Amino acid sequence: MEIDHAPNRTRRWLRGIAASWALGLAVALGANAVPAVADPVAVQPAPVIPLPPELDPGFYRPPADVVAQTAPGGIIAVRQITAANLSVFPLEVDAWQVSYRSNDSRDQPIAAVATLLKPRGSSPVPRKLLSVQMAEDSTAGYCSSSYAVQHLSAALLGGQIVEPAEFVFADAALQQGWAVVIPDHEGPESAYAAGPLGGRITLDGIRAAIGFSPLEVDSTSPVGMYGYSGGSIPTGHAAELHRSYAPELNIVAAAEGGVGADLGAALTMADNQATSGLVLGAIIGLAREYPDFAAYLDSHLDPLGRALVAIKSPLCVQYQSAILPFLNDKGLIHTDGDPLADPPVAAMLEDTRLGKTLPDMPLFIWHSAWDEILPLYSTDSLVDTYCAQPGASVHYTRDHGGEHIIGEIVGGPAAILWLRDRLDGIPADPGCTTEDTPTMLATPGELPFVQSVLGETVASLFGKAIGR
Repeated sequence: MEIDHAPNRTRRWLRGIAASWALGLAVALGANAVPAVADPVAVQPAPVIPLPPELDPGFYRPPADVVAQTAPGGIIAVRQITAANLSVFPLEVDAWQVSYRSNDSRDQPIAAVATLLKPRGSSPVPRKLLSVQMAEDSTAGYCSSSYAVQHLSAALLGGQIVEPAEFVFADAALQQGWAVVIPDHEGPESAYAAGPLGGRITLDGIRAAIGFSPLEVDSTSPVGMYGYSGGSIPTGHAAELHRSYAPELNIVAAAEGGVGADLGAALTMADNQATSGLVLGAIIGLAREYPDFAAYLDSHLDPLGRALVAIKSPLCVQYQSAILPFLNDKGLIHTDGDPLADPPVAAMLEDTRLGKTLPDMPLFIWHSAWDEILPLYSTDSLVDTYCAQPGASVHYTRDHGGEHIIGEIVGGPAAILWLRDRLDGIPADPGCTTEDTPTMLATPGELPFVQSVLGETVASLFGKAIGR
């Protein structure tokens, strides 16, 4: 079997597999038609049954000439949706999807999609805005944020278990009265872990949110960014790219946890461990954004590696992780010496490595000391790199009370509280601080905040409108 990520023939083949999965899921929910291209000006009504991107090309893949003629962040199409917790419980907020122009890692135009959410009730206008980068960690369109957060989507059934759980952080932001934008940061090819791509899509998603007047945000709105694990990658790159790519955006703070600072270190850590299947998914995703890396894999993957690429390409995170863990991922690549040192691999790893530029905003960074997926030492090194430069503002916490998943449960609320102060105009402490704590649950005010968020979220399951 020949596995080639670069040629169009193979891309169509892989998309066909993903589409067949999505078709089965959609048919199970009664979806039987693909809508026409949305009007780029008028807001289209919410679909009764949401379609995954594989079956919705009119919205997710607008004509290339239309994309190229649109400025980065410019809206191509917009439609109403019904957002939901766990894809089952409709959320009483105003919700839309926008299709907009962004750029890939080579600054070529691509179409992107983001979800926009606004709480009900009055609030000072312009509203504050939080961009939430969820950990998609998958290589198929039906695993994307924009599909997973919709009422009656089949993403959870298809193995997207992370995004419905992380949606609670969007709930928390909405409960503060903020507007929320959730970009599909992996882009149209589901390029999992491609950080520079995700950073551009995130920044252009903020531009699109500002350009959509019903969201009640504008260019003066203070903007924050949040991301954990797979969501930390686009968040970190967006923070570093802000000054050069979208300096007009009023981004006042960024929070990133369980940080994917160095993908080479993550790959080395995962070899022969339970997380090797998850990291192999990232290898598949990166090949979709880096053609030289894709050609390298095509020449060097052994038969088992080729079979795993074919099997895993159309899957969401749950199945990506579960299929054949404890593998030596680097051992699937036949080369002399360490494959990470081969030029196509090294170039990709260097492009995706965080720490090349000091973000021009305060940062809240946290990482579990016992993280089994993304190594702590890489985040330590990233913080040291930032803090060696004049003007750095970094609050860094190492949590000693849990592993990777617990790290977001205890650290995410602290990050939202910190972001709330920044969005309220309270300056961050200058300089850098590093603290070690038994658990971030001890953060002042966190436990009452968690109780409030969970209480409001439970109430929303029974129809309470967020923001009233």
